[in-house]
Amino acid sequence: MIVRVRNPSLAIGVTIVAAISTAAILGPMLLRANPLSIDLASTLAGPSRAHPFGCDALGRDVLARVLSGARLSLSISTVVVAISLVVGSLIGATAALSGGRIDNLIMRGVDIVLAFPGILLAIALAAILGPGLIDLAIALTAMGWTGYARIVRGEVLTLRERDYVLAAESLGASRSRLLMRHLIPGVVGPLAVQATFGIGGIIGAEAALSFLGLGALPPTPSWGNMLDAGRAFLLVAPHLTTAPGLAIGLSILGFNLLGDGIAQKAGHRA
Repeated sequence: MIVRVRNPSLAIGVTIVAAISTAAILGPMLLRANPLSIDLASTLAGPSRAHPFGCDALGRDVLARVLSGARLSLSISTVVVAISLVVGSLIGATAALSGGRIDNLIMRGVDIVLAFPGILLAIALAAILGPGLIDLAIALTAMGWTGYARIVRGEVLTLRERDYVLAAESLGASRSRLLMRHLIPGVVGPLAVQATFGIGGIIGAEAALSFLGLGALPPTPSWGNMLDAGRAFLLVAPHLTTAPGLAIGLSILGFNLLGDGIAQKAGHRA
C-alpha cells in the first residue's frame, strides 16, 4: 500500500529535527563514553564497535563529542533565535505602530545593520568580545534580529488595515492591547517560518565561528572546533571531519525542510 504524503518537506524536516533533538538530549546520557575522556592508546583510531565514529587525536570518542556538540549547537541556536525574535518583533511592531519619523528612524537603523554581511558582522563582534558561549550568543543575536523586525513591521502595517483592527482602534483600544490581542496573533505564522529557517542558519554560523576559534573553546565539544581540530588529519583520519560535517549539514537540511514545510502548510491554509 502506497501512502502519499501531502507535505513531504514537513514530514522529512520533522523526522530529521526530531532525530537530532532526541540524540542531543538523550545521547550523552545513554552513551557510556565521556566526550572529554582522553585515551592516548586510541589516538586516531578508526570506527569500530567500541567507537562507532572513531577517536580523535587525543583518543576521545568522536560519537560522544558529536552528540555533546549537538546539544551545545541546538541550545545556542534556540536561545539566539528566541532573543532575536523577541527583540526584532518589538522593534518592528514599535516602528509600524509609531509611523512617521520614528518608523523611518528605526528602519534606517535596520537598513544600516543589514548593509553588513551577517556572518562578517558576527565575526567582527565575536572578535571584539572574545571567544566564549555568551559572547558568541551576543554576536549571533546582533546578526539575526533584523529579519524579524522587517517581517513584523510589514505584517503589522498590513493587519492595521483590517476591519477588526480598525474597529478595535475606533473603540479606544490602546496600542499595547492592539498589539497583543489583534496584531501579534496575525504574525505568528510568518515568524514561525522565519524562526525555523533561522535556527538552521545559526547552527551554520555557530559552527563557522567555532571553527575560527571565536566560539566554544576546547575541550568543550563543538561541531565547529571539531572540524578545525580534524582538518590536520584529513588524509590519515577523515572520520574526524566527516562526522561533525555530516551533523552540521543534516541539521541545517532538517530545519530548512521544516521551515519550507511550515510555509507550504501556511500557504495552503491561506
